[in-house]
Amino acid sequence: MTNRAVSESIVVAAPAAVIFAILADPRQHHRIDGSGSVQSIVSAPARLTRGTSFSVGMRLFGVRYVITNRVVEYHEDRLIAWRHFAGHRWRYELRPEGAERTRVVESFDYSRVGLLAASVLHVLRFPARNRRGIQATLPRLKAAAEAEHRAA
Repeated sequence: MTNRAVSESIVVAAPAAVIFAILADPRQHHRIDGSGSVQSIVSAPARLTRGTSFSVGMRLFGVRYVITNRVVEYHEDRLIAWRHFAGHRWRYELRPEGAERTRVVESFDYSRVGLLAASVLHVLRFPARNRRGIQATLPRLKAAAEAEHRAA
């Protein structure tokens, strides 16, 4: 388990600022979630910044729960990541490819969790499950950002 992150990317026909605005608005996370686990926002600011926390209603394996996340990486229009209580991070990197195109890299990074926690994540197949979720989320994010960009 030397590489404890899964990532996928997609090119979006929209500027990074449009995409970042969606990612930094926790009320939009359900809109773009491809995993089916994000249900609703319980408590959150209108816009995320470094150090802010937000709570999300989730559903996994048929069980509903609430999880609180804290934004731990933040660079306006380029990078945002939040950390769950267990230490793993959901991370979005935005890499402009010209004025109207942006490569979005989404990652589930569990490199900061201990070996026992990483082993549990593997036994429960979270890396593979989260990769499928990322593969479903990125096209939803792309569609949302491109629609907002066209409407602007």
